[in-house]
Amino acid sequence: MIIDTLTNVLTKNSLITSFAFVGILVWVSYWISTKLTRGHIHGSAIAITIGLVLAFVGGTATGGSRGLADLELLAGIGVLGGAMFRDFAIVATAFGADLDELKKAGLVGAASVVIGVVLSFFVGAVVAFAFGFTDPVSISTIGAGAATYIVGPVTGTALGAGSDVIALSVAAGLTKSVLVMVGTPLIAPSIGLNNPHAALIYGGLMGTTSGVAGGLAATEPKLVPYGAMTATFYTGVGCLLAPSVLYLVVRAII
Repeated sequence: MIIDTLTNVLTKNSLITSFAFVGILVWVSYWISTKLTRGHIHGSAIAITIGLVLAFVGGTATGGSRGLADLELLAGIGVLGGAMFRDFAIVATAFGADLDELKKAGLVGAASVVIGVVLSFFVGAVVAFAFGFTDPVSISTIGAGAATYIVGPVTGTALGAGSDVIALSVAAGLTKSVLVMVGTPLIAPSIGLNNPHAALIYGGLMGTTSGVAGGLAATEPKLVPYGAMTATFYTGVGCLLAPSVLYLVVRAII
């Protein structure tokens, strides 16, 4: 009786239930990051990985197409993980950055952001084409996902890409994020990643905020704010360029 009553309350307030569910998931992910990986893999990457697995399990169990949101109890995840909250998070992150700090990196720091976005985009686009994607929308969406797992969905939504292609773009961005987290401490000594200026440029080239933050945290925690600074601008620049200029370039080539 008590369980039925609790289930009914949670189901009727599915958005609040989803907030609690995601909060617990993030807490567990950061605990795993701290205790099991000693900070080498950032908690956000673990949370995203678990989320993708749960989405697959939920969709398989219900036969639906919205992952865990197909479960009545967690229907609020469809809103929580929708475009409105995603775009709000992007705008909030951008407003948290200080332009004066970016200027300290000079022209090289600003150029690293643009170079990083364009390079990642076209590497992802080439891989997408190599795997059989031939339409400009799909290629651009996956290319944007190679920039970050935020730029990919934003680009895919703007261009009208299918949900399967958008999912691939998220997977591409997540893979990049994990590789940056794990690889940063290994390559830091050889590339001179030991000062704020280098961290600013590195964040601009790599772009994935969680990947750069996690990698720098494992290398030198004091460098995290600098790398995250330009990585934040990278996401904004990617969201501007990928569905517009870079898409037009891909369309012209294809």
